[in-house]
Amino acid sequence: MHPGSDPAVEDRSAAAKRAGHVPGPDLALTAILSAPQREWFGYVLALPALLLMGLVVLYPIVQGAILSLTNASTLTPGRSFVGLQNFQQIFADPVFSTALVNSVVLTGVAVGLELVLGMGLALLLCLKLPGIQIFRSITMASWVIPIVATVMMYSLMTLPHYGLFNIILDSLGLRQWDSYWFGNPALAMPTIIMMHVWRNAPFFGVALFASMRTIPQDRYEAAAIDGASAVQRFLFITLPGVAYVIMIMVILHVLFTFNNFDVIYISTGGGPVDTTMILPVYVYRLFWQNYQTGVAAAVGVIMMLLLLVFTVLYVTRVREQEA
Repeated sequence: MHPGSDPAVEDRSAAAKRAGHVPGPDLALTAILSAPQREWFGYVLALPALLLMGLVVLYPIVQGAILSLTNASTLTPGRSFVGLQNFQQIFADPVFSTALVNSVVLTGVAVGLELVLGMGLALLLCLKLPGIQIFRSITMASWVIPIVATVMMYSLMTLPHYGLFNIILDSLGLRQWDSYWFGNPALAMPTIIMMHVWRNAPFFGVALFASMRTIPQDRYEAAAIDGASAVQRFLFITLPGVAYVIMIMVILHVLFTFNNFDVIYISTGGGPVDTTMILPVYVYRLFWQNYQTGVAAAVGVIMMLLLLVFTVLYVTRVREQEA
């Protein structure tokens, strides 16, 4: 019995459980109302945070959904309800299709490479080698560099004739590829993906390395005694041990990459010829250049729904595999 709780309520709950009945709403409400004062104090303490979250998260979502059904514009103060007209306009726009495909390709390829390279980096960090502590301490260097500095660095390295990448291509006899990579339709998106991977793979590596350190070593020792190879130990011990962290990291980086605006806006602005156009830049163009607030909000709603569906399906699939 908890201190301060009502004995009568607990007796009624216990009797209901012994009889095989689930307590009804009236009994549940009575139990809540008669909860100890310290529990109510916890709810009171959490209430401001819940209200703030509702104000910061829920209100913009609702407001965006409302705007997506109107002809709101930054040029005119009034707005009227237009139903699904904004969505029809979006799906008829070929630039939206290009931006959607580019966003999916960028997110899928970048996050996939970050996961694979991050896993390899985590396994490397687990090795007991001379100087490994120094290597561990500088692993996150690329992730802490500001995005503007990263884009400027890659912009200099991809300059024609003078950039590091083009000097290497010239030395390999591939002078035909000597160009400004961000201005080359064939190389712009691969360069964007390269920047994402270079920046975020170490974050994957450090997170997976921390998760690997929590796996009991006796499991590996027992598997080695039973004759399991290194690959088998990785597949049946390491991967299951870091599966939850992988799920969290994949979700976070899918959300970040799919919604990322600054990398492409600073480097290419969506060009050349929309070859790097993605949905966040498309929304920016609709709102700040075309002044179509309602249409931009509709694209935002589509992005939110796509990410919500992905998150639910992915988490459900991972949970089913764990079960």
